[in-house]
Amino acid sequence: MKSKKVSESRTTTTQVVYPNDVNNNGTLYGGRLLDWIDTIGGVVAKRHCRSAIVTASIDSLSFLSPICQRDIVNLEAWINYVGRTSMEVEIRVTSEDPITAETSKTCRAFITYVAMDDEGNPKEVPRLILESEEDKRNFAMAQERRNERLNRRHLEPVEW
Repeated sequence: MKSKKVSESRTTTTQVVYPNDVNNNGTLYGGRLLDWIDTIGGVVAKRHCRSAIVTASIDSLSFLSPICQRDIVNLEAWINYVGRTSMEVEIRVTSEDPITAETSKTCRAFITYVAMDDEGNPKEVPRLILESEEDKRNFAMAQERRNERLNRRHLEPVEW
């Protein structure tokens, strides 16, 4: 299996916030933004492994500032880490006022996806080629998040 660079699956997309996307406060529904985030994250994961994927966990999702009706929303996503069958994708979201061109950092998320074979079982994913210092730093920080997530899983009760 050929290793892949972070740049090979990096993806960007743009959305516009319409009236049906906002709540009574005139700001974007969090669920709508989460849908956009999971969609772009899934595209990145599929581009990396070239197979079906499932969302395994949302490790972190931080809303930093509101997104308003008519704003332009820019989403950028890339692979930070790959394990044997899983991939961590980081998604950064900025909003832009279409009139003033003022931009805001609005959200950051880390989502883990698992590659699936045709029978629905986890399958191996290509290794990640770390070209830059930023790639190496992102990989190391993602590895720490993965270890923390695995430790929490062993500490949390199984029953509800």
